Amino acid sequence: MLFNSYPFILAFLPAVWIGYFWLGRRSNLTPVIWLGLASLAFYAFGSWQFLGLLLGSIGFNYGIGWLLIRARLSPARRRAALIVGVAGDLLVLGIFKYAGFAVENFNALFGTGIALHILLPVGISFYTFTQIAFLVDAYRGQVAAYALPHYALFVTYFPHLIAGPILHHKDMIPQFEREETKHPHAHLILCGLIIFAIGLFKKTCLADGIQPLVAFAFEARSPTFDQAWLGALAYTFQLYFDFSGYSDMAIGISLMFGIFLPVNFNSPYKATSIVEFWRRWHMTLSQFLRDYLYIPLGGNRRGRLLRYVNLIITMLLGGLWHGAAWTFVVWGALHGAYLCINHAFNALVPKMPPVLVRPARAAGFVLTFLAVVVAWVFFRAERIEWALRIIFAMTDPTQVAFGREEIAALVLVSIYAMLVFLAPNTQEIMGYDHRKRAVGVDIAVEKSPLLIYGAAAALAFGILGIQSHSEFIYFRF
Repeated sequence: MLFNSYPFILAFLPAVWIGYFWLGRRSNLTPVIWLGLASLAFYAFGSWQFLGLLLGSIGFNYGIGWLLIRARLSPARRRAALIVGVAGDLLVLGIFKYAGFAVENFNALFGTGIALHILLPVGISFYTFTQIAFLVDAYRGQVAAYALPHYALFVTYFPHLIAGPILHHKDMIPQFEREETKHPHAHLILCGLIIFAIGLFKKTCLADGIQPLVAFAFEARSPTFDQAWLGALAYTFQLYFDFSGYSDMAIGISLMFGIFLPVNFNSPYKATSIVEFWRRWHMTLSQFLRDYLYIPLGGNRRGRLLRYVNLIITMLLGGLWHGAAWTFVVWGALHGAYLCINHAFNALVPKMPPVLVRPARAAGFVLTFLAVVVAWVFFRAERIEWALRIIFAMTDPTQVAFGREEIAALVLVSIYAMLVFLAPNTQEIMGYDHRKRAVGVDIAVEKSPLLIYGAAAALAFGILGIQSHSEFIYFRF
């Protein structure tokens, strides 16, 4: 079930919302169970064949977590329990997501014809990483004992289940436990509706609106210089508004239930360095990779050379997390190299004199954006050779089409660029801060008719722009 679909907007969401707060008048636990069951129904609507896998994953990880939190095990047995838990999660993820990729490469190397086709369960990467973080924190003694209904809801909570953000138990389970979240709060509901409307407009009008231009680069046999750049930029902006739209809609939906989700997207294309880009793009994934992979590998504690090795390993695995294909490996390797260059530059180049700070930031902004666009070509392309064909076209200004379609595309891409680089993002507009559990503090939302009318218009255009089947790009990861 898609957020940008009529069944979700007109039936599922209102029914779940009404049931949640109606039950909240009678009990503190029953609404949690209701929301957990609704989340399972949401998942089963399009992936019923994998519902057993999701439930099995919850039971397995909750059991391992119970051993780590409650059972009085020796240090060696606690470590063994953690290894079994993490290995079990990674094994399941590996079978469903990477077995086909491994067999494909085995066939290519040895000329065999082994056939293996495994369907990828929707959201498996997100709920697996969420639970791995839970187990590691339980082993470190950083997790309280949680009731099974609260843990199950933490994993299955439908606003995040399909495409993130990657949730952390310390952020979410205490909110599920609080009684005040079971009673409707008019301000949070209104703010949630506005944020949802903005996200819906981003997806159905902006992301889906520019999608046809992506074909200039990625569906052409021999794109010209201008076609390659227009297609690459169109995909860059499509992915931006698609992912940003989903993140806004997830936050808005959750806010209607009185629950604050972490911000996962913070104007990444405004970054002036690749380090800053990764602090703004898919923020919860960046935090997970930092806390549960990069730092355990040694981080920057073992010298500069090993720091760069750890960065490359982290980004290679981050690339593979997005998909089982060599294009994602190259994308991860590129970003690993970008980060190494960025850190090396910061370490070797002396501090800028004040007069050069602004020009340096401007140059960093341009260079960072261009580097990100180049990497997105590999992220989007079906094969590495197809991506290289586009990259070569982007470096050959002698081959230019620049016909009527290209001019129209240039105008549209320029409009999108102005929206991305000049407009405030949703959390800036709404004053959303999940750490402080605050939204609309700096603006009187209820007394801002312009904002409310604008959100209503965005919701109307967003609903009218709904297509019969327009998945979010991150659904496939």
